[in-house]
Amino acid sequence: MVHGRATTGRKVDYVTFLRVSVMDTPTYVRPDLNGEENRMPQSPLPEYVPLAEVTRSGMLESVHYGAVVGLAADGRISYARGPVHQPMFPRSSAKPFQALAMLRAGASLEGSALAIAAGSHSGEDVHTAETERVLAASGLTADDLGCPPSAPGGKEAYKEFVRAGREPERVLMNCSGKHAGMLAACVVQGWSTKDYLDPEHPFQVLVRETIEELCEEPVAHTAVDGCGAPQMAVSLAGLARGLWRMRTAPEGGPERAVVDAMSAHPLYVAGTDRIDTDLMTRMPGLVSKIGADGVLVLSAATGETVAVKISDGDAEQRARTLVALDALRTIGVDVSPVQDRLRVDVHGGGAPVGEVRPL
Repeated sequence: MVHGRATTGRKVDYVTFLRVSVMDTPTYVRPDLNGEENRMPQSPLPEYVPLAEVTRSGMLESVHYGAVVGLAADGRISYARGPVHQPMFPRSSAKPFQALAMLRAGASLEGSALAIAAGSHSGEDVHTAETERVLAASGLTADDLGCPPSAPGGKEAYKEFVRAGREPERVLMNCSGKHAGMLAACVVQGWSTKDYLDPEHPFQVLVRETIEELCEEPVAHTAVDGCGAPQMAVSLAGLARGLWRMRTAPEGGPERAVVDAMSAHPLYVAGTDRIDTDLMTRMPGLVSKIGADGVLVLSAATGETVAVKISDGDAEQRARTLVALDALRTIGVDVSPVQDRLRVDVHGGGAPVGEVRPL
């Protein structure tokens, strides 16, 4: 087990600095409409550890807690900090597994179509066009998508969306490529396309089976993801193991087809100026997939794989990438092509006055 490293020459007790003490069975108290209290028992909070620090003008300002796990090229855990065996939601980091289920169901997806099925796109023109092509090939349209209408997530795409006076559309939602792939799989199998998001639908059962096989553990809990699809909880170690198994699978098989498509078509996995696209463009062979609420999984061309969960959700996306790259570097992967992403500037008055850096 690899522990945190001091980066400033001083010792900081981060546990004392920012620790939440939790009873064995904490209780959430919420007043109801009649002024009475509803008590909802919850499980203990995870014992997350400090992974990144934020400094401003020479003083420690805050700390990002979380968990990170790294697998060596042979698949064994060689780096672990925090509760890496505790169930968590991978969110969109699980999309490669869902895309594999599409192929196993017989969906005819390859190249950019397969990449967007495993991606979280920005709603740029190339993304909507590819998603509509996948739908059209199955005799479907954007009206068949089960994801909610959305504005595009990409900055330039959103500006154009506003200038044109457009309304939110399902095809612009970042998960529409995944939904199109799910529908394509259902059409091939003759499964219903009206209830394809039901956890008991044959396709979602196949997704569960695929996840449990790859991650080598049972799904701990099933929830509803932001796009409406079932979201299945596994451990952070399981997430890393699942992508490692796809990365190291034999060439020519469906597992390798998904990750190869992602690394070969990074623009379709995310979009212009997005982290996944940038990392895969500058590190050929790398597979990168961000998930909401602080998740990121990376797998190098040589097999080394890391997965990160930032406990505060990392809303500004300033911690997970540098933590993941630092872990990848620690287990022996050359990350020099993206060295600049190992730190993030903290600004004050329009100029850098501090930084976010891994611990």
